[in-house]
Formats: sequence, structure tokens, C-alpha cells
Amino acid sequence: MKAHECYHCKQWVEAGEHQECWRTTESALTADLSEELQDAYARLREAAVAFGEQRIYASGSCIMFSRTSCYFFVRPKRNWLELAVFLGRAVRSPLVKRAEPKSKVKIAHLIRVTHRDEVEPPLTDWLREAYDFEPLAKSAAKTKKKTTVKAKKPVKKKRANPERSGRGGRL
Repeated sequence: MKAHECYHCKQWVEAGEHQECWRTTESALTADLSEELQDAYARLREAAVAFGEQRIYASGSCIMFSRTSCYFFVRPKRNWLELAVFLGRAVRSPLVKRAEPKSKVKIAHLIRVTHRDEVEPPLTDWLREAYDFEPLAKSAAKTKKKTTVKAKKPVKKKRANPERSGRGGRL
């Protein structure tokens, strides 16, 4: 790659030089949190790890939890942890600040966590549901694509109007 200015940090990067401004870690994202929020994050991570095999990684300002795609992520804020949990249905609860569709089959539920004691049912149940739903979402998306394909309408050919085209008509 040629020498260039980094899009993220605006630093000049020489040709062939390795740069890691965009990479971050879980510990870097959680280091500035209060002890209470660090405990809440530790409890969230512990609950997620108990579900089974998955990948946990930091990306930008979030910590992602995924199997084949992200099923929830944590965005650490100064006074709370913002969770985005991807479910196949809309959940109505005082814990859910906002729910918005993110794909044909997934709805993102934004939840604020401020204390370790909040990481209990129904929140842990929703995390488990998101973990279990993720493989089902892929097959549902494939099925929906197949069923929603519309047949093309036949194109009607226009007949030439003899009076307009100059072929026949008045002399």
C-alpha cells in the first residue's frame, strides 16, 4: 500500500508500515469504567460465555459477542453499559429503551445496564434467546428471500399506429 493519511487517526502512514490505531481490546474499552460498571460487564461476559462456543472481540467502541454473526454487543458509556441484543421478535419491557428492525428477521433491542444486579432474568433470558436465534435467523432469511421473489410481468408490445407512423392512413 502507498503512503497515506489514516482515515481514523489522521496520522501519516509510510508505505509498508503497519498501523494499529483502529484496533482496540476489551480491557481498553472497559478500563475507564467505574468499578460498578466493570462488575456489571464481568457478569454479562460470564453469562454469555456460559451459553457455549462463540467469539468475543472489541471493534471500534463496542465489544461484540458472535457465533457466525453478532447476536449482541456492549457499548461502554461513562455512566452505563449500552447493550444491543438482536432478537427475532419485539420485546416490550421497561428495560428496553428502544427496539428497531435491523434486517428482515432481526430486531435490535437497546438496553442500559448500570449495575451487576441488573444482569439477571429477563435480561439473561433475552441474551440466551439471541444466542439460540442466530443460526435460525440465517435459515429464515434464506427462506424469506425465496418466497418473496416476484415473477416478472410480461412486457406488452405496442402496436404501431398507422396514422402516426406514416405507413398507410391518409394520402
